[in-house]
Amino acid sequence: MSQSVPYHISSLWGLLSLWMLCTSSGNKCTIKRLPPANFTRYSRLTVLDGGFNTISKLEPELCQSLPLLKVLNLQHNELSQLSDKTFVFCMNLTELHLMSNSIQKIQNNPFKNQKNLIKLDLSHNGLKSTKLGTQLQLQNLQELLLSKNKIQALKSEELAFLGNSSLKKLELSSNLIKEFSPGCFHAIGQLFGLFLNNAQLGPSLIEKLCLELSNTSIQNLSLSNSQLNRISNRTLLGLKHTNLTMLDLSHNNLNMIDDDSFVWLPHLKYLFLEYNNIVHLSNHSFYGLFNVRHLNLKRSFPKQSVSLTSLPKIDDFSFQWLRCLEYLNMEDNDIPSIKRNMFTGLINLRYLSLSNSFTNLRTLKNETFSSLAHSPLLILNLTKNKISKIESDAFSWLGSLEVLDIGINEIGQELTGQEWRGLENIFEIYLSYNKYLQLTSNSFALVPSLQRLMLRRVALKNVDISPSPFHPLHDLTILDLSNNNLANINEEMLEGLEKLEVLDLQHNNLARLWKQANPGGPVHFLKGLSHLHTLNLESNGLDEIPEGVFKNLFQLKSINLALNNLNVLPQSVFDDQVSLKSLNLQKNLITSVEKKVFGPVFKNLSNLDMSFNPFDCTCESIAWFVNWINKTRTNISELSSHYLCNTPPQYHGFSVRLFDTSSCKDSAPFELLFMINTSFLLLFIFIVLLIHFEGWRISFYWNVSVHRILGFKEIDGQPEQFEYTAYIIHAYKDRDWVWEHFSSMEEEDPSIKFCLEERDFQAGVLGLEAIVNSIKRSRKIIFVITQHLLKDPLCKRFKVHHAVQQAIEQNLDSIILIFLENIPDYKLNHALCLRRGMFKSRCIFYWPVHKERIEAFHHKLVKCIQP
Repeated sequence: MSQSVPYHISSLWGLLSLWMLCTSSGNKCTIKRLPPANFTRYSRLTVLDGGFNTISKLEPELCQSLPLLKVLNLQHNELSQLSDKTFVFCMNLTELHLMSNSIQKIQNNPFKNQKNLIKLDLSHNGLKSTKLGTQLQLQNLQELLLSKNKIQALKSEELAFLGNSSLKKLELSSNLIKEFSPGCFHAIGQLFGLFLNNAQLGPSLIEKLCLELSNTSIQNLSLSNSQLNRISNRTLLGLKHTNLTMLDLSHNNLNMIDDDSFVWLPHLKYLFLEYNNIVHLSNHSFYGLFNVRHLNLKRSFPKQSVSLTSLPKIDDFSFQWLRCLEYLNMEDNDIPSIKRNMFTGLINLRYLSLSNSFTNLRTLKNETFSSLAHSPLLILNLTKNKISKIESDAFSWLGSLEVLDIGINEIGQELTGQEWRGLENIFEIYLSYNKYLQLTSNSFALVPSLQRLMLRRVALKNVDISPSPFHPLHDLTILDLSNNNLANINEEMLEGLEKLEVLDLQHNNLARLWKQANPGGPVHFLKGLSHLHTLNLESNGLDEIPEGVFKNLFQLKSINLALNNLNVLPQSVFDDQVSLKSLNLQKNLITSVEKKVFGPVFKNLSNLDMSFNPFDCTCESIAWFVNWINKTRTNISELSSHYLCNTPPQYHGFSVRLFDTSSCKDSAPFELLFMINTSFLLLFIFIVLLIHFEGWRISFYWNVSVHRILGFKEIDGQPEQFEYTAYIIHAYKDRDWVWEHFSSMEEEDPSIKFCLEERDFQAGVLGLEAIVNSIKRSRKIIFVITQHLLKDPLCKRFKVHHAVQQAIEQNLDSIILIFLENIPDYKLNHALCLRRGMFKSRCIFYWPVHKERIEAFHHKLVKCIQP
């Protein structure tokens, strides 16, 4: 293998080579040696992990084969001796891990060539001294780990080899150190971090330790569990000439802090005092800690279980000196109560945790947090304090507060809204796990900036009042109403919460609200939540999902409907869920997974859980689902064990994945053929019926369109000039009626001139030619329709044809029908090939029955025939 082979491939081949060297014993396989010859082909290897084996000796030539090696891990082996030659060729090492071997003594200078070494771990060995060399070396070492050895004394000559080093961490924890010789830490070039946890030093030895650290570069000092039961004014005196920024005094059973004990630490920023038994904090206990930003007092005061005569005492103004403090943790204590000036002076405090801190904090009153009036507090944790009531204006001093955690208490009251007065910048209120909360329409009216509201398991009442308690919270993004046994929700409860992204409603009783039989129909309480991302409706007893309940929820990414009683889902229930990534339908009653229901939503799904459903393993029910499972990349956890067939009996208990779909014929081609044939048949029936009932209309308007488009008029046609106002087509037997009425109309209006055949045909002209010429010279054509006209052969075969032809070429409005008798449309069509539907209604007249309406009839007719 060439040197250009990538590192990870080289590592793989290295592991294979090492595997061949291991010796088997039962089920174990360990490596005893690292022969250099086996690594010659991996010259670019940078990390070699040989830990947890039985290697007892390291051959110097190993690093010759691995010139680029940077990290060598040999922890938990059987190395007992390190010679000058062991690491002579490992000049590029940055980390060397030798913990948990059998090394008891370092002779000469085995690390003299490790000029780039940053971390050296020799913890959990048998070293009795810190001496790792006889000359200056390890100039770039930052971490030296010597914890859990047998070191009893720190001597300057044993640390002299670090004269040019700058240690960020010197780990000497869990050693039996009993002596700090003069100048021992000054022998180190620069020491920034010293860790002496679990060292059983005691107050006097710690005082001496601090004196030895005087005028060093120490910044971090950890003395956890070092048996420091009391801090006097002189305990930390030696640190006054240092720039110590971190001090860990946790787990020390510390019970007394004398006044001005920390006055020597003006640069300290982090102080850890958790897990002690401090009986009393006076107003001068923390004097001098002007730059501390982080103070941990978790379980620092004695609990009631400790046999003490009294509870811990914290005087007023005890924190007044901590002007730069930003983080204060006082969890898990038994402090009697919050005094009026307990937190006075914390002018930069941003985080305060008082979880499970008080024995008698039952009611939050207006003066409870008055000592925090000048603190820019952002986060306040009051959980597990058995608080039972919040009075009005209880948080009025905390105008900068963003997160209020008051959950896991015993609050039982009606929230009027005055409880939150003054929380102008509140972002989150956590009220979950309380006794009971009764809401009003103004419960959150004074905190419109709220974005997260947690009301889980609080026996919530009155959520269905109007206007809704949540109506003022237009910026709300997370709402948790779970585990409240809610049964009544109205459609307006979440109205206006357009920014809501997470809605938790699991473990309630909402089944009735989505039933079709619900009085007033299903309650669509999710409408308008256009930005909803996560919806949890687990364990609500739901057995129906109404159509369109998730409509317009286009941004939903997760829906949890697990542990309900759902069986049949509406076909379009998930149509709008184009962004859905997670769907949980675990433990329902779903028997069939149909493509028309789940096909669209499964396309973009990343996680699906439909386990523990009683699947019906038939072709109609799950064939499509099984095929989808076998080709999808969606994560379906425990598919083989929790997706089992319930029916039919021969498949009961079998994995759904094993269902054989080969016997299920693909009905898609037959369905397509059926749909095509049906479509053609329906289209044919429609055309036949259309032609039967409306064929005349189609034919008529087709002729009109053809004549208009193709232009059947004369190309050189002159402007129309008509001699007659109208040509009268009538039966011979109706001539007397025509003459009587149309001649009288001419006498009344000289501008009207009708063409009457008996009067106006020219002598010597053939009858048919005269009819054609007269029709052409007439603006309108009037049909006087009677039973006689329908039987007149000349009218039926000639006059009607030419009249209609002229109307088509000129204007359909040029034909006027006057019915003297009630002639059905089918008879009119049968005799004259005319229908009333060919003409506009204003061109159709009916002879009036009453004589007094004849004059009006004449007037209407004249108006119609005039240009």
